[in-house]
Amino acid sequence: MESIFQNLLSNALKYRSAERKTRIHFESKTIENFIALRVSDNEQGIDMERFGDKLFGLHKTFHEHKEARGVGLFLIKTQIEAMGGFIKAESKVNEGTTFTIKFQLCL
Repeated sequence: MESIFQNLLSNALKYRSAERKTRIHFESKTIENFIALRVSDNEQGIDMERFGDKLFGLHKTFHEHKEARGVGLFLIKTQIEAMGGFIKAESKVNEGTTFTIKFQLCL
C-alpha cells in the first residue's frame, strides 16, 4: 500500500498545474462489502477520451514531462490486482484526477 500511495502522490506533484495551488486529498470509506480508497488532485488532468483505455498500460505517457516513464500507473494497477482489488480513474483536463481503489472486505 505504501508504494501505491507514494506513486499516486508523486504523480500528483509531478503533474501539478502551474495555474493554481496544489490540492491533494486522500480518503477512505467502507461501501457495502468494499473498502474504497480515493486519491484526488487538481493537477493537469488526463484526456480520458484519448487516453482512458491506455491509462494503466506499460510505458504509456500522457504529458510532456522529462520524468514521465509510463511505469507508475502500470505498477499501481498490477499491485492492486495482486491484492485482489481494482482501480479506476476519473479525470478532466485542467481540473484534475481522482483514482478510486477498492478492496473487498474479508468477513
